[in-house]
Amino acid sequence: MTSSRIAGRVRRIKQSPSSAAAERASELRRQGKDIVNLVVGEPDFDTPAHIRQAACAAIERGETRYTPTAGTPALRNAIAAKLARENNLVYDASDIITTCGAKHAIFNALAITVEAGDEVLVPAPYWVSYPDMVMACDGTPVIVACTEADGFKLTPALLSAAITARTKWLIINSPSNPTGAAYTLAEYRALADVLARHPQVMIMTDDIYEHIRFDGASTPHLLNAAPELRKRTLVINGVSKTYAMTGWRIGYAAGPSDLIAALDILQSQSTSNPSSVSQAAALAALTGDQSFIADFAAVYRQRRDRGLALLNAIPGLSCRTPGGAFYLFVNCGGLLGRKTPQGQSLESDIDVVMYFLESTGVALVAGSAYGVSPYFRMSIATGIEVIEEGCRRMAQAVAALT
Repeated sequence: MTSSRIAGRVRRIKQSPSSAAAERASELRRQGKDIVNLVVGEPDFDTPAHIRQAACAAIERGETRYTPTAGTPALRNAIAAKLARENNLVYDASDIITTCGAKHAIFNALAITVEAGDEVLVPAPYWVSYPDMVMACDGTPVIVACTEADGFKLTPALLSAAITARTKWLIINSPSNPTGAAYTLAEYRALADVLARHPQVMIMTDDIYEHIRFDGASTPHLLNAAPELRKRTLVINGVSKTYAMTGWRIGYAAGPSDLIAALDILQSQSTSNPSSVSQAAALAALTGDQSFIADFAAVYRQRRDRGLALLNAIPGLSCRTPGGAFYLFVNCGGLLGRKTPQGQSLESDIDVVMYFLESTGVALVAGSAYGVSPYFRMSIATGIEVIEEGCRRMAQAVAALT
């Protein structure tokens, strides 16, 4: 019998490492320290004007009351149209639910399905919240380490070896946070061939970065390669990253009717509907001008290319070219074993990240937070001059090592 008042499902999880790193950087800035923050994983662009104006108009029309738990019919129809238009996925609006961000959709999906003893496959490097959300729902996250040599992507062999009779879900994020790895149709088809042998495994696709890719192509979906998996696939997305709407908190899920119905019940007893005003803004985002999306991606690509050139010129650091998202996942293995000017030996990626923060004021997130070491994640969702300054400081700090 524990003396803690906090339930075990909460005590066994931790604060999001990326949130903790962002808060630490902000705290140091408040203390007057000169910090180059390369932590934050959100667009630095303003929400486009027509989306903001739609929210203001909704307020003036009095659209400030409860909506249906699953979202307004207009928004759910717009999501269905988006999925058909952009992803070649046809869903009824009744098989779609809007949520308080994509994170909310993922958590609730786990909450309605996962029980003690169930396993959820989480390819690593992973978004920091996946394992803890699984544990919060009494499940067991099974981390599947994907190597840099394989492009940080899940292979059929790794997937086959990880599946057991207790596997409930596989989570796939493409393009991914933190590596920017993006799956091809052929790679999805190869994974689907493995999944065909394990009908108990459901698949959750986290598509939040789908429009932030650097080859000019559209992002293929697992269900384009393997439509036969539709009855056991939950499609997760939202407006946060594509439309620079992180604070508006609108995500959504599309999938089998029994899952959507259960999500609606759980949401009705927890948050109820997402913000009515945010829903109006999301409707404008999905149905309005889309031309700026390519402009945003072009800016991210410029930042990616500049960051890659500077980082790969620093002895001891190396970085693969990401296909999408707005992060660089940097291999810092070449710095391990070296000593700081104070005589401390760098033994882990956490040591490297703390050395950069304390010696030069560059804030990053250690790769261990994403399940793979020795790496660190560097956000490029910031001005190119900030990226250049951060890399300059890192180069200076590395030059001081012995």
